[in-house]
Amino acid sequence: MSFALATVVLDCPDADALAAFYGSLLDWPVTAREEGWVLMRDPRSGVGLAFQSERWYEPPVWPEEPGRPHKMLHLDLRVPDLAEAVRQAVAAGAREAAQQPQEDVRVLFDPAGHPFCVFRE
Repeated sequence: MSFALATVVLDCPDADALAAFYGSLLDWPVTAREEGWVLMRDPRSGVGLAFQSERWYEPPVWPEEPGRPHKMLHLDLRVPDLAEAVRQAVAAGAREAAQQPQEDVRVLFDPAGHPFCVFRE
């Protein structure tokens, strides 16, 4: 038997809002929706993203700090134009991290506070 990764699920305070944010960045459609849960899949195939509303959700802190919630994972999004991608993500509701690790990568936070990176192709 072999396993195949199908979906990465992000906990958040509002699944519909976070799905709208990532749908606008990735241009992916919603493929399933239930109360408090939204699934999106890349129309070209591949791994999907799902968003699950959780009342207890507290956004992670990055860079990590002792005693504060740490990120468990982050998404890396490849883009052809880094400055334009950052502008588009911020316009959609992201915010840039104060600390940036390197010149050709930008760390941003989605509306629920999950860090994600954009980098040039």
